[in-house]
Amino acid sequence: MSSNVVYAIVKAGGRQEKVAVGDVVVVDRLAAQAGSTVELPALLLVDGEKVTTDAAALAKVKVTAEVVRDEKGPKIDILKYKNKTGYRKRQGHRQQLTRIKVTGIK
Repeated sequence: MSSNVVYAIVKAGGRQEKVAVGDVVVVDRLAAQAGSTVELPALLLVDGEKVTTDAAALAKVKVTAEVVRDEKGPKIDILKYKNKTGYRKRQGHRQQLTRIKVTGIK
């Protein structure tokens, strides 16, 4: 493993994602327009051999990302059926997502 590897674990959309500069990540829908810049909170930072987990030091870390586009996830079919009673219920769902590209970790 190279000693100059830089990546961060960020919190995005209720989940944690491992990101590096140039990565494209799909997260839950963000309230931002395409082309705008968002800042993600860092939970862990790896800079070469140095690992930072201290909350005070991570408050100074800025992980910036550019919103590429909004999109929808795959269709999920929800079917409920009870035998011999005539009960059927059908529902569908598509999660609202945002595709972002990480532009910097400072």
